[in-house]
Amino acid sequence: MRKNDVDQERPDDAQTSATDLMGRQSVRVTFRLSEACINAISILATHLGIKQKSVFDHLMENTRMLHEVAKQMEDAALGLGNRTQKTFVISRRSLVSLEKISSDFNMPRDALIEFSVQRLLPIIAKEREKHEFRKKLFKKTERHFKEGVSLLKEAEAILGEDDPITRRFESVMGHYQGVFEDLEAFIQKGKRIEGFEPDAFGFTVSE
Repeated sequence: MRKNDVDQERPDDAQTSATDLMGRQSVRVTFRLSEACINAISILATHLGIKQKSVFDHLMENTRMLHEVAKQMEDAALGLGNRTQKTFVISRRSLVSLEKISSDFNMPRDALIEFSVQRLLPIIAKEREKHEFRKKLFKKTERHFKEGVSLLKEAEAILGEDDPITRRFESVMGHYQGVFEDLEAFIQKGKRIEGFEPDAFGFTVSE
């Protein structure tokens, strides 16, 4: 490739990169959503280990899926339930996509978000199953941890705190305690999924 050809391509490449970077900029946007929808977004972020922004990006940047959601809602009557004003951080690209579909179909942004999130309810159902298994696993871990603490106390009483075995076992239990506390914090953080009611979404579709 000739040098001139390379030079001619650089402005376009730079413009494309700049546009992509600008689309990834974060913006704060306020929506009015049902408590169920807000909880669903929080649950997905917590249990999947991602930011709430990533949930919005997944839903809003997929213009094809958003278009399908809008088409499904186009001829439906929207029932409006109680909603809460909530500010989220999303990417500029997500906002542009959301506003375009909202304008094209003359449909409220809030409704598009509600129905888009509802499409993720099967994921939440799967995560609820995992959460129940995690709780059972944590209970077993808790019993095991307490047994370890008891063994350490026994070693200290019989062998002494300065015994090589006691010191090594104390080191193991110190690490175990850190892991145990992390597991406990994750279980507590994820408890919101236990009381989640999928049928409580503020928007309903009635043909």
